[in-house]
Amino acid sequence: MSAPATPRRTSSGSTPALSSAPLRGSRRTGALDWRVRFAFLSVVWGFSFLFIKVGTGAYAPFQVALGRVFFGALALLAVLLVRREPLPRGRRTWGHLAVAALLLNTAPFALFAYAEQTITSTLAGICNATSPLWGMALSLVALSEDRPTRRRFAGLGIGFLGVLTVLGAWQGFTGVDAKGTALALLASLCYPIGWIYVRRTLAGTSGSPVAMTAAQLMVSTVQLAAVSALFTSAPAAFPLWPTLAVITLGALGTGAALQMQYGLVTEIGPTTAQMVTYFIPVIATTAGVLVLGEQLHWNTPVGALIVLAGAALTQARPQPAKRG
Repeated sequence: MSAPATPRRTSSGSTPALSSAPLRGSRRTGALDWRVRFAFLSVVWGFSFLFIKVGTGAYAPFQVALGRVFFGALALLAVLLVRREPLPRGRRTWGHLAVAALLLNTAPFALFAYAEQTITSTLAGICNATSPLWGMALSLVALSEDRPTRRRFAGLGIGFLGVLTVLGAWQGFTGVDAKGTALALLASLCYPIGWIYVRRTLAGTSGSPVAMTAAQLMVSTVQLAAVSALFTSAPAAFPLWPTLAVITLGALGTGAALQMQYGLVTEIGPTTAQMVTYFIPVIATTAGVLVLGEQLHWNTPVGALIVLAGAALTQARPQPAKRG
C-alpha cells in the first residue's frame, strides 16, 4: 500500500501515514458508518497481496508495481479534479516527493511483487506486518521524540519471536524460500525508512494529503516506467484476471482506499483508524487459503498473532502523568 507524504506524526507501520490534524474542510460523517468503511478498508488492503500474486502470474514484477501506482494515481487525480484541488508546487517539494515515492511506493511495491513469485501471498502479508517492528528499531536512533521504553523493547523481542515462529526456525526454515522472504521483509523495512524521511522533510508542507499522495504516485509511476522499460519487455498479451487484479490493486487498493482512510482519520481520529494495520495479515491469510488454495500450517497464524502483539507493543505510547 502506498503512503501519503504529509503526516504530522506517522506511525511506523506500513499503512498510510495518518495526520493528527483534520483534513481540509469541516469534520463530517461519511455516508456509510465508519465501522463499515473500516471493515472494507481492512478487506481491500488484506486482499492486496492476493492481487499481487495473481498479477505476477502474467506480468513482470516491475510491471505489476507500475500498474499499481499508475491506476492509483489516476484514482486520486480524479478526486482532485472533482474537488478542483491543485497538485503541490515547488522544486524542493517535488524533489522530496521523488525520494518518498522511491521509499514508500516504487521499492516496496516492486519488492513485494518479486517476493510473491516464490512465496505465498499469506507469508507476504505477514512480512508486511513486521513494518512497525522495523520502525521501532529505527526510531530509537533516528527520531529523538521516540524514546525507548521497556514495553517497546519487549514488543520488538516478541515480534522477532513471532517472525521466527512463522518461518519455522526450529525446523531449520525448511520449506521457506529464503530469497523471497528476504525481499518481503526488505519491502516492509522500506516503509519506516520512508516515514522517517517524510517526517524530516515534508511534515507541515502545504497541500492536502490527497494532492501530496497523488503527486507521489505520479512520480513513482515515472520511476517504475523507466525501470520497466530498461529491464522488462512489453507484455505479449493481457489476460483478463491478472489485468483486473492489477487494475483493482491500483485503483481500489492504492487509490480509493487511501481516500477512504483520510475520511476515517477525520471522523474517528488517527489512533483508531491505524488499527486497520492489525487486520491486514488476517485478511491476507484468509484470502490466500480460501481463494488461492495456499497451504496453512499451525505456526503461520500463531506466529502472525505473536508478530501483531509485538507490533502493538512497539506502537504503545506512555500515558501522561496525572497531576494531583
